[in-house]
Amino acid sequence: MLLSVLLQAAASGMSPFATLGVALGAGLSVIGAGIGIGKIGGQAMEAIGRQPEASNDIRSNMILSAALVEGVAFFALIVCILGYFLK
Repeated sequence: MLLSVLLQAAASGMSPFATLGVALGAGLSVIGAGIGIGKIGGQAMEAIGRQPEASNDIRSNMILSAALVEGVAFFALIVCILGYFLK
């Protein structure tokens, strides 16, 4: 099933610029998510170091924020993949 979809997309004659745009969009969304989650984790560790008694609250907020960033990145990746296959 997936192979037939890939072959159909390859045979449809998609513009190389469209393929480049899809690849850049997917790459930038993943890089942005990695940077965002890294900053969330770093700032959370710094906050826990400053106020160890608030570590449970900081940790739960960090996990929630990282999940939201990951969800947005996943959505952007799906949009790029759909853009590739649906022209």
